[in-house]
This record gives sequence, C-alpha cells and structure tokens, in this order.
Amino acid sequence: MSAPLRVAIAGLGTVGVGTVTLLGRQQGLIEQRAGRPIIVTAVSSRDRAKDRGIDLSGLAWFDDAAEMAASVEADVVVELIGGSEGIARATAEAAINHGRHLVTANKALLAIHGAELAAAAEAASLALGFEAAVAGGIPIIKSVREGLAANRLSQVTGILNGTCNYILTAMRESGRDFAEVLAEAQALGYAEVDPSFDVDGIDTAHKLAILTSLAFGTRVAFDKLHIEGIRHVSALDIRFAEELGYRIKLLGIARRTEAGIEQRVHPCMVPIGSSIGRVDGVFNAVVAEGDFIGRCLFEGRGAGAGPTASAVAADLIDIAAGRFGPPFGIKTASLADLVPVPMSEHRGAYYVRLMVLDHPGVFADIATALRDEDVSMEAVLQHGRAPGETVPVVMTMHNTKESSMIRALERIQTLAAVVEPPRLIRIENF
Repeated sequence: MSAPLRVAIAGLGTVGVGTVTLLGRQQGLIEQRAGRPIIVTAVSSRDRAKDRGIDLSGLAWFDDAAEMAASVEADVVVELIGGSEGIARATAEAAINHGRHLVTANKALLAIHGAELAAAAEAASLALGFEAAVAGGIPIIKSVREGLAANRLSQVTGILNGTCNYILTAMRESGRDFAEVLAEAQALGYAEVDPSFDVDGIDTAHKLAILTSLAFGTRVAFDKLHIEGIRHVSALDIRFAEELGYRIKLLGIARRTEAGIEQRVHPCMVPIGSSIGRVDGVFNAVVAEGDFIGRCLFEGRGAGAGPTASAVAADLIDIAAGRFGPPFGIKTASLADLVPVPMSEHRGAYYVRLMVLDHPGVFADIATALRDEDVSMEAVLQHGRAPGETVPVVMTMHNTKESSMIRALERIQTLAAVVEPPRLIRIENF
C-alpha cells in the first residue's frame, strides 16, 4: 500500500468540518478509489475553543493558515477560508510555493487570481483542484474540463446560487415580495446577514468566470462580466411571468459568438417546462452545449457541508491517485485572452413592465418610442382598466438589440404617464 496522502485543512467552518467528517466516515471507500489512504494531519482556525462536533485531537493545530501552508508536514493544503485576498490568498500561494498541492472551494480567489495560481501550480508540477468552487456537489468542473473535452462548447448556462434560487422560488410559491422572503431566508440560514454577494449576482459571476475559462479556453476574466442581481424582481413580475409561461431565474450565461464571448449574470425568464425552469429551491443546475454531445443538464445541491465536502474529497482522491493536469484544461500559457461582447450588442427577447396612468393615448406614445428604436412587440398584457389610476402594462418583445431596447425604455420613462422606472427582464428560450 502506498503512503497516505496527508491533508491540512485551512478553515473549520461548515465545509471544513464536513470535509473532516466525510474523510473519516468514508475512509475505506476512499482508500479503495484513491489507491492509498487519505488522512487529515493538520487544521487551521482562529477559534480553538469552539465545539464543532468532531474529534480534532491528535491533529496539528495552527492559528495562522498561511503559516500552516508553509510549514506543515502535509502533501495537500485545502483552503476553505473564502475571499479573494488576505489570508485565503496568502494560504493558497504559500501552499504552492512550498511544494504542496492546493485544493480550494474559493470561487472568488479563482475568479480574480485563478490564472496566476494555475501557472504557479503547473510550473511546480502540482495540482490545483477546485471542484468545490462551482455548484457545490455537482461535478461540473470535471465534466466540462474532462468529460466534454472533445467538444467545442457553444454555451454554458447555470443557476449557480442556491440562495437566489430559493428566494425566487419562495416568492413564486407564496406571492410575497423580495424583502420579506429575503428576511425569511436569512432566518433559516439560507442567506447571509449581508446577502449582497448572493442577491447582487457577484457569487454567480465568480463561478461563471471560472466556467467560461474551462469551456472556452480563455483566461479568467471576471472584470469583463455584465452583472445584475435580483433585488428589482417583484412578486408582480413573477405572477406575470407565470401567466406568460415563464419562471424567473438568476442565470449565469457564457456564450460563444462570432464577435467574441458573452459573459452575463442577470435574472431571466425561462420556459416553465424547460429543464432549467423546473429547478427550484436551493438546487443548482448547469446546462452545457457542445457540438458532438448536444445539450447536457447537471443538477444537484450547490452548497452545504455534505455536497461541498464531496467535491473537495473528489479532488483529493484524484491527487492521491496521481490524476491531475492543467487546472483549466490546457496550459495556462495557452489560454487565450477573452474577447468580450458588450452587453449593448446582445440580441434577445425581452419582458418589460410599465406602471402607467390609464389615460387615452398612452399606449400610442409607448408604441411610437418602440417603433422609432426598431423594437417589435410580440405580446401585451393589461388586465382591466382604471381610468386615471396606475395600472401595469406588460409587453414582450421579439429578438432585438439590447442598445435599441435600452434607448426605447429611456424614451418611455420620460412620458408623463409612466410613473415608475420600466422593469426589464431578458427572456431565454431554452
């Protein structure tokens, strides 16, 4: 039997504890599949007194994770701290600089510094594993990098944040608005006290930047993403979406076009009967489209101790068995610079909701603004009339250029009868 793979874990939060638990409970199974034992030899956390419900006696303990990465007697450092800078980045760099493989669940770190970490790992013939950084327990990194390696991918689309998917699902099921459902999600532990990274789309964008690099062989380009969150999605929009045959999801979309690559995160209306439209609650889903495989759907739990620990363990098993190559599928030096397609050049269908005073001639003014910007309406919804009162008017648009749509809405917003900023949600017909 080969010598054990020695693992040091930086960060003993939910995922860190879950990883220690999984490696202990599945020890025999893991040893069979890795060809050697995988053992935790050291941990790092600032609070030694906290009861984490697991036995950590006999493990070397470090208060400073970067110091552990530099000096520990271990083959692999698992970074589960989070954040793109500070101690997380220092720990990752120290691990590689001192000849230790690195496994991380840190999507922010990879979205900002992934290329340089990958280059350093390649130069030292070390592994950089990050299956746990995107979509939790769904094996999407390995699937895109290895399982679909013979395909030229045209698009990768995903529900990549369980908090947002839970909120939008609960809004639809209960008829309540965003603020109320967010407060409930925070009380249940599905949303952070400061939920900005989740609900403003940043978490999804970090994950999408990683998937884009894997799918299209480009350098990670988080700074070239278009990002919108879900704060502006209302219960009224969700009701109209249902009436039109759609569900609203926060999607991360990376698409290859003749002009370059679209990278965008924003709420979308997707058909109720589509594979991604049926994914509810805290679940994640990723759809990949390739020239030989066609369309593939990957669905599962995107967060939590068990699913994320499962992904960490998968990377450790590969390292133990000697199965690893370039982190982003091809050598870092061969990754192309991403050529972004500006959001203004995007073409697609749109949902628009206006709140207007029900006066004669209002719709004619709206239609004129759309016509002048070459925007074509597909359907209009207006329930009942209340002369002189505010009523919602909902329109869906045929495929059009984003810049034309925005100019039309800017004109419409100046109309005296339009009492609120127009609400726009893009439609993706899978």
